[in-house]
Amino acid sequence: MQILRLSDLVAQGRVRGKRVFIRADLNVPLDEAGRISEDTRIRASVPAIRMALDAGAAVMVTSHLGRPSEGKFKPEDSLAPVAKRLGELLGRNVALVANWVDGVDVKPGDVVLLENCRVNKGEKSNDEALSRKMAALCDIFVHDAFGTAHRAEASTYGIARFAPVACAGPLLAAEIDAITKALANPKRPLVAIVAGSKVSTKLTILQSLAKKVDQLIVGGGIANTFALAAGLPIGKSLAEPGLVAEAKAVIQAMKARGAEVPIPEDVVCAKEFKADAPAGVKAAGDVQADDLILDIGPKTARRLAEQLERAGTIVWNGPVGVFEFEAFAKGTEAIARAIAKSSAFSIAGGGDTLAAIAKYGIEKDIGYISTGGGAFLEVLEGKTLPAFEVLQQRANG
Repeated sequence: MQILRLSDLVAQGRVRGKRVFIRADLNVPLDEAGRISEDTRIRASVPAIRMALDAGAAVMVTSHLGRPSEGKFKPEDSLAPVAKRLGELLGRNVALVANWVDGVDVKPGDVVLLENCRVNKGEKSNDEALSRKMAALCDIFVHDAFGTAHRAEASTYGIARFAPVACAGPLLAAEIDAITKALANPKRPLVAIVAGSKVSTKLTILQSLAKKVDQLIVGGGIANTFALAAGLPIGKSLAEPGLVAEAKAVIQAMKARGAEVPIPEDVVCAKEFKADAPAGVKAAGDVQADDLILDIGPKTARRLAEQLERAGTIVWNGPVGVFEFEAFAKGTEAIARAIAKSSAFSIAGGGDTLAAIAKYGIEKDIGYISTGGGAFLEVLEGKTLPAFEVLQQRANG
């Protein structure tokens, strides 16, 4: 993908003394007292800010936080906790600037945080007048928020159209490189794991991947729908019987290419959806009418682990069982450890996937962990994200 990168501009000496506007993703969870409960996104934004500061730029950073109403700023919408944490990570004071659209005072070597960009009227609708005002604040626009790359908004897309220079920050560039490596130029076999409660939410992703991957492992409620498509009983398990035909079509599309959708041969069942519900392993064909399938069984887990260990590239989105309950976590753990052990290049994304990676402590064994939820899913679906599109246009224009 042809895009300009902040690192290119720094190497060319084009950043010193320039006003640099960084759109970061600082949308972190806050507790009831307004304190940051998890700061991964803030830490991930630091390299771009340091890169610009070290190159002698006057740096402005903004982000959305929560779901504020445009034009109606409330104290709970404020990026004040983020400014404090960012200052701690950078080892310097980070001033928080409100009402910044019409002008920002920042000197080379300094950094300011611009208050919640989603409070600005016209942000979500990608208003051209607002976009032009933002673009006028800077010499260089840096998109470094992959989590918002699937949205065409004023601070992500509009500003990139009108800023004198528009480029990708290191976080966004790393996402582009990892996605290209995993999907555009994969080492084979390419194995995708797509799990979740509903086929309907990931049907287009499954259909898109069915044209590309060598093995498509499905998990969770999605696997139950595929089990129905294969003629297996699923008891009272979560599934979408109305989408059995679509599941069959995916299986056939894979089969026609000499690829496969492995259907579980054994499963872990319970009578109730509870953490302390007695768990039992059953052959997939022996599931009773009052059973809930809550995990893959040990035979299936071993077979999938062997496939993953032989893979060339792995794309992972979603746990294969109710891993939050210990009795139904063994399948997801087996998958996670197999991916960690594999020599394949692996890319993982999605909130539940990241929680599983953290639970089993395999962060360092995953090739790339994507920071975007919706954006990651849209890439798997085969869509061109607005952020990628506009940065390519600017690089070629």
